[in-house]
Amino acid sequence: RLFGRNSMNPDRVLDSFLEMVSIESPSWHEAPMAAYCAEKLAEMGFTVTFDASASATGSDTGNLIAHLPGTVPGRVAFSAHLDTVKPCAGIEAIIETRHVCDEVTCRMAEAIVSAGDTILSADDKAGIAAIFEGLRSTLESGAPRPDITVLLTTCEEQSLLGSSALAEDALLWPASVPAASRGTEAAGVLDGSAPVPLFVLDADGAPGTIIMGAPYHWTLRARIAGRAAHAGVEPECGVSAIAIAAAAVAAMPLGRIDECTTANVGRIEGGVAVNIVPAEVILEGECRSLYEDRVLAQRDAMTRALEEAAATLGGSVEVAWELDYPAVVHEPGDAIVAHLEAAAQACGLQPRRATSGGGADANVLGTKGADAITLGIGMTNFHTPDEYILVEDLQNMARYVEALIAEYAA
Repeated sequence: RLFGRNSMNPDRVLDSFLEMVSIESPSWHEAPMAAYCAEKLAEMGFTVTFDASASATGSDTGNLIAHLPGTVPGRVAFSAHLDTVKPCAGIEAIIETRHVCDEVTCRMAEAIVSAGDTILSADDKAGIAAIFEGLRSTLESGAPRPDITVLLTTCEEQSLLGSSALAEDALLWPASVPAASRGTEAAGVLDGSAPVPLFVLDADGAPGTIIMGAPYHWTLRARIAGRAAHAGVEPECGVSAIAIAAAAVAAMPLGRIDECTTANVGRIEGGVAVNIVPAEVILEGECRSLYEDRVLAQRDAMTRALEEAAATLGGSVEVAWELDYPAVVHEPGDAIVAHLEAAAQACGLQPRRATSGGGADANVLGTKGADAITLGIGMTNFHTPDEYILVEDLQNMARYVEALIAEYAA
């Protein structure tokens, strides 16, 4: 018998997910969802706290951090985010049968979809529902378990604001846990400074998908200054900030730069009226790469295009870059990858390694006391009204959580 086939409650995880999607929780307004999750975790015996990150993020709640002592040495953590993108007011989820294809087969399958013009919010409520069901089934089975931490973050959809505001020591071993209960890993004794294996359930790809790498993310804000003039009377006296912006964008390498590097200009705003040569433009963009040298080279190329266009056309530019989050990269031989693949096989899933062009909380949590890695949960077309998740993927992800707890208990 494959592990977890008879312990996970398939109806309960579905019901739990449907309850969650009915709770509106856009970024900065996650308090109702946080309260719901705190209540459910407390019912399972977790000690639940909220951190002080709200003052930094502007959310109406802090990040939720819950802890349950283990019955065997060792430790594991699970994370997902509380917030959603919009439109998310009045989500109504229904189940329909649709034709789906993967790399192997095409078949009919039950999918949970939004009945209206809203998102579904499988990103990331499917992740939370899977974590909760994996926890419940482990506790009900009485199976051995390591120490378990659950981290539910705010404002993830806003360049990872919640996890970025998490205290540096938030994921260290609780002081109440004696050293003898902390277990060992191949790398040595898990003391208070050792990273906790932390699984972030927040990516596309069927359960069993392991995100081996996610990129650095830099954002650009440039203020381009020209000189105003009447466009009909004396246009030659003006310097068009829009023309500078256009020349700069035309000179920039954009789109897919290589297999692991991308760049985009996503917003331009400026000008006053059609009869005035525009004196100012604000331009915003980004660049990403799995590798620091490549993302810095792309950043410099975009800056150079802006500066050269401004100099050539007689204007000026102020360029500001901000690192939103660093890259996270795992190697095939890493212990956490081996554990993930073993747990996937134990519950009947096919492990699959992938890289992502987008960031997740793992990008930040890897700098805050966690060996963090993102997992695919099956969400598809997220951030759109066409978002859906297969019922079987939701259920399989709950099995995977249960299998990971058992893997780290062993």
